Amino acid sequence: MNEHIRIGLVDDHRVVRQGLRVLLESYDNLVVVGEASSGEEALHQVESWSPDVVIMDLLLPGGIDGIETIRRMRALMPQIHILVLTSYTDDAHVIAVLRAGAIGYVRKDADPEVMLAAVYATARGQSLLDPAVAGAVLQELSYTERPELALTEREHEVLRLLALGRTNREIADILVLSPETVKTHVGSILNKLHLAHRMQAVIYALKRGLISLDDIDLDENT
Repeated sequence: MNEHIRIGLVDDHRVVRQGLRVLLESYDNLVVVGEASSGEEALHQVESWSPDVVIMDLLLPGGIDGIETIRRMRALMPQIHILVLTSYTDDAHVIAVLRAGAIGYVRKDADPEVMLAAVYATARGQSLLDPAVAGAVLQELSYTERPELALTEREHEVLRLLALGRTNREIADILVLSPETVKTHVGSILNKLHLAHRMQAVIYALKRGLISLDDIDLDENT
């Protein structure tokens, strides 16, 4: 990426935030624009940060936990891409995070290279899951329990590319469509399948065999 990626950090441990800042800002195109130690603080400050990516823990002090912070942050600024960096790897937390609107999930003990790959993928709007937690995605059944309207052949093509993390512009270039047409297709897909955001499209595509876990592996997004 040529442009700077603006990053907000949300973690109640100062040493973790400092470590992340040092790691991230060792790269010329990554800049930390704000830090918060709680969900409440993050929600009060995030608009002034105007970040591209927010990296946050789930275990936060105060009355708003990480999952609720994600939900409220996405409602406040839908354009933000949220990457969860946490020690939780159980299925319940993974699914709750995806439902809340985060698009990436990485363990705190992951290698720095994995962390950086996750940041870049998240900034591109690509859905990235740590392989250690990706299996939980396949256990999610709620998105296939409701009646669905049939997708057109073109919508299936758009869905697969969407689930692979392609942006609307990239999908438009691949399918030789205008970005406006792609945006219309994406809206129709999410509406027909009762999906709230792109991460849920990844879950749907995985369950229907449109993509595999290998397609969203970390190595594919570096």
